[in-house]
Amino acid sequence: MPKGSIGLLRSRCVNCGIRHAGDMLPPGFRSRVLLCEGDGLIVAIAQCPLATHVSVNSGTAMSFRTDAVKAYLLDLQDRICAALETEDGSACFVEDAWERPAGGGGRTRVIENGHILEKGGVNFSHVFGAGLPPSASAHRPELAGRGFEALGVSLVMHPHNPHVPTAHANVRFFIAEKEGEEPVWWFGGGFDLTPYYGVEEDCIHWHRVAEQACAPFGADVYPRYKAWCDRYFHIKHRNEPRGVGGLFFDDLNEWDFDTSFAFIRAIGDAFVEAYLPIVQRRKDTPYTPQQREFQEFRRGRYVEFNLVYDRGTLFGLQSGGRTESILMSLPPQVRWGYDWKAEPGSEEARLTEYFLQDRDWLAEAGE
Repeated sequence: MPKGSIGLLRSRCVNCGIRHAGDMLPPGFRSRVLLCEGDGLIVAIAQCPLATHVSVNSGTAMSFRTDAVKAYLLDLQDRICAALETEDGSACFVEDAWERPAGGGGRTRVIENGHILEKGGVNFSHVFGAGLPPSASAHRPELAGRGFEALGVSLVMHPHNPHVPTAHANVRFFIAEKEGEEPVWWFGGGFDLTPYYGVEEDCIHWHRVAEQACAPFGADVYPRYKAWCDRYFHIKHRNEPRGVGGLFFDDLNEWDFDTSFAFIRAIGDAFVEAYLPIVQRRKDTPYTPQQREFQEFRRGRYVEFNLVYDRGTLFGLQSGGRTESILMSLPPQVRWGYDWKAEPGSEEARLTEYFLQDRDWLAEAGE
């Protein structure tokens, strides 16, 4: 396409970032044509109804928003799976599409027995029902009895090598509705890292990416959601953190919808940037059977947190979700031993003595 020409071959929403192929924009979209800069790719930019003041009722407006969130989450699942498959170089994700009898469904993608990944899953779900389950309304009792719609992508990666940390991420969107009242919506999510043999470089990198993702939304966002992550991923009955933290947030609607949606996109898009460099640095580190055994003991702590405290797990089970998809997060090989403790002064003991201490990694690195 010659430079300076005009075309309508592909459009992209400037708010939700979703590309819409073809000569026609979806209904309700308006466009402003840009001159092609010579690459022949994106030649028009569209603005979707999310940022326009359209004359529709609140239910229709929320439908527009839900569709945009769903499109982003499906695309995020695709991109993360592609990046992890490429890095693993051996195994591929297997997809299991499912429907929920009470309403909704999803697509579960699982990778197993790869070169790097022993087991991992990247799940998308979109479910709805007549009433919020107790795990969702316990801290917001005013929402009890409302119908709900919940969309999200959740992932967990369990590598073979104990020098490669386990990683978790989640981004989600909830709407609670009641006849005659305005819908109540909010976002939640974050990502956190669980090493077995900690390395300061990796912890600093993980938190640096998290801070950079939060920075456009305010200087206080990273410190608040980092501290929330430390509180949330705390195994109370063990009195220790699950890992070295990251970000956690819930009930996010303090900003307008567009800003809130932009924020969860920033967090979702940051996961690969945060995790893959750590995988690349540690995947070829030699390890012993004893180190593998230690990894399995520590994986037990991961299982304990997920089954006892995790909101997503409890929400899924209480709302009649798909059990196989919900428990996808559990590692394949785990070990418990009565009154098991790491040897004092060992590399294994240093995990809890130094790394699992809710540290301010960026401040300690002088950042």
